[in-house]
Amino acid sequence: MKFLYHVALHSRKKVLTANLCCGNPNMKIDGRAYRTIWLSDDGRRVQVIDQTCLPFELVVVDLVRVEDAAHAIRAMTVRGAPLIGATAAYGVALAMAQDPSDAHLASASELLRKTRPTAVNLAWALEEMKRHLAAVPPARRRDEAFQHAALICDNDVAQCRAIGAHGHAIIKNLWAKQAEKKPLNILTHCNAGWLACVDWGTALAPIYTAHDAGIPLHVWVDETRPRNQGASLTAFELSAHGVPHTVIADNTGGHLMQHDMVQMAIVGSDRTTASGDVCNKVGTYLKALAAHDNGVPFYVALPSSTIDWSLDSGKDIPIEERDARELTHMSGKTAGGKIETIQVVPDRSPALNVAFDVTPARFVTGLITERGVCAADRTSLAKLYPEYSQAAAE
Repeated sequence: MKFLYHVALHSRKKVLTANLCCGNPNMKIDGRAYRTIWLSDDGRRVQVIDQTCLPFELVVVDLVRVEDAAHAIRAMTVRGAPLIGATAAYGVALAMAQDPSDAHLASASELLRKTRPTAVNLAWALEEMKRHLAAVPPARRRDEAFQHAALICDNDVAQCRAIGAHGHAIIKNLWAKQAEKKPLNILTHCNAGWLACVDWGTALAPIYTAHDAGIPLHVWVDETRPRNQGASLTAFELSAHGVPHTVIADNTGGHLMQHDMVQMAIVGSDRTTASGDVCNKVGTYLKALAAHDNGVPFYVALPSSTIDWSLDSGKDIPIEERDARELTHMSGKTAGGKIETIQVVPDRSPALNVAFDVTPARFVTGLITERGVCAADRTSLAKLYPEYSQAAAE
């Protein structure tokens, strides 16, 4: 693994760095502990892992302006609903360091809001930052903004750790029920590990927790076309943590389920409605259908910030359509070790790159949240989060 450091997002200059650690992170790469986002030692820069360079290079990028944070979200330097929210929060802090006025707070929030339309954590984090800073005098906003963004990150870590504990109980129970004490096969789609959050992850948190507790398991990793978040990020994470896994083509999951080679499916969520419909990376719906047809439990792991209490139906979730080039071109490492991008479709063939799909609640076995596991329906979610559901009703 090559360790590189970018001086700033817009400069793309690379130099060697010795220490990329921050806080008290749990996840490790080559024995080193990391978070995905942190504040630099001088308190002037927000630093993130550039996920577009994984799995072949580990690169850290400096965000020094709110425009850098917006670009990092839009270009998927950072991705995953919880991490998008955390980056947006720090983006507001960077904006307050530039200009702490009410007008700049409003314009910076709007700039960040427009970067990715589907993940609700983005809007949630921006509203949380605006609510907190509204009562703070401009002279104190810079420090308050950075402190509150750090708190949002710490809360995300705590929530993901709790999701891991609740999901671990499910995995432990499934493994205990197996007649043969062979490894439990778990299928996941896209990347919902620590790279998608600040630490631990959502869908992968139960897997890490169970693995660390000694439960033998194996993970089927969907490649997740077109950006290959499974093949490049989930596989990278699991390999770094020592979790047994196998990368598979996206359309292999149904075949494995038919042959009793999947005992559980678990995915993350970019937005979940108050009624339990789940929006996640495109292809999730097909896995849920296959799991339903084969009697495989299908779980969704998510923090409360991913629940959109204003929406009842998944049909109302805005679905992002991204650049067709993500589908028509692929990047990878050549035999000579060079990273290259190639075109994989005919010159005149158009392409449609829809980033997400919606899995109806009826196909979801359960939602794993930081407060526990519940059925994917409005009543069950309202019992777990009465304060949110009541506020939405009002």
